[in-house]
Amino acid sequence: MTYTLFGSQGSGSAAVEVALVWAGATFEIVRASTWEPDSAQHALAHVNPLGQVPTLVLPDDRVMTESAAILIELGLEYPASGLLPAAAAARAQCLRGLVYIAANCYSEVGISDYPERWLPGARKPARERLRQGARTRLHHAWARFADLFPVRPYLAGRSPGALDILAAVVSHWSGTRAYLRDERPDFLATLQRIEAHRRIAPVLRRHWPS
Repeated sequence: MTYTLFGSQGSGSAAVEVALVWAGATFEIVRASTWEPDSAQHALAHVNPLGQVPTLVLPDDRVMTESAAILIELGLEYPASGLLPAAAAARAQCLRGLVYIAANCYSEVGISDYPERWLPGARKPARERLRQGARTRLHHAWARFADLFPVRPYLAGRSPGALDILAAVVSHWSGTRAYLRDERPDFLATLQRIEAHRRIAPVLRRHWPS
């Protein structure tokens, strides 16, 4: 029962790595990404032609992509882990939050990081305007997230879960933490408490040593 996780330092694979550790699953990590020429790009493309990380190969060789979907799958496969809340109302809120981050935060990060993909051939000023517009929308989405998802004392309730893990990872990108420091300091403190948890901190320190 060994999982294979394709990922890279500082990428979304950090969330899946934390979840696998949290669930007590056996896994191996293959360093791979489209931006690292010396990584296992061909092996990644073989299982996921889009070259996305994280990509998770399950023990039965099925392939899972999309961070939120992977976290949900692990929560269902390991119900005792608490990655997904047992109570129906809390679980529904968790699922809503996971998809919210995927749809409203992850997507804007992609535009901010790679504006040339949306404006091929455009001059640098146009690409920079798109980048800044994407970041504004991203930060607005995080502010709404902070308002919509209460802390009790974690997003999942009494202990962290899949939603906490994904929020802690994705909020590291595109200036989100700096924005939250000014606009939602209490929520930033929650994210910092999540990543300081004894079962989460060792993984995230490897991905963000500073």
